[in-house]
Amino acid sequence: MDGFGERVVESERGLLEAACSGDQRAFAELYSKHVRAVYWSVVRMLRSETHAEDTTQEVFVLAWNKRGSIRIVDQSILPWLLTSAQNLALNRLKKSRRESAHLSSQTSEELDVRAVDAESPGRIQMLGEAIDLAVGELSDMDQTLYYLCIDEGLSYAEAASALGTTHGGVRNRLSRVRRLLQISLAPQKEGIS
Repeated sequence: MDGFGERVVESERGLLEAACSGDQRAFAELYSKHVRAVYWSVVRMLRSETHAEDTTQEVFVLAWNKRGSIRIVDQSILPWLLTSAQNLALNRLKKSRRESAHLSSQTSEELDVRAVDAESPGRIQMLGEAIDLAVGELSDMDQTLYYLCIDEGLSYAEAASALGTTHGGVRNRLSRVRRLLQISLAPQKEGIS
């Protein structure tokens, strides 16, 4: 690893250790460094900026409360944050679906009209859910790369800098992630065509 990557590792590790000692400024720096990635990963899952803001806040409250047990993965706390964000977002989605099921009191005629109108968006939603499931089966680091490079649009160099690795490492790993997702999503793609 190059010297730059090592400084990133020491920086994240040092900030986390300082936060564990109660240093709120160190935690604020970790927050500033990763809040955008966490927020956009949650927006993608929840498709609601308001719920994403709430969930992002919950992620960092959880991180503060569990700061002593956060595990650095591949030289960053971002994978831990994204995994926590994914879990909290999924819990929010499940709760929302349960509440929707209880509030559903529409007539069958209204439902029939909606079913016809929603056929195409339904397929798109199914593909989105299939993508979410496929991404969820990736390793934490692969999920992080997916969120940073594909969802957020970070360059390989920016992702490498954020994760303390090399441009080539990000490029190669992301290429493998794309192949895995193409294989995993092939049946859904054929169903939409």
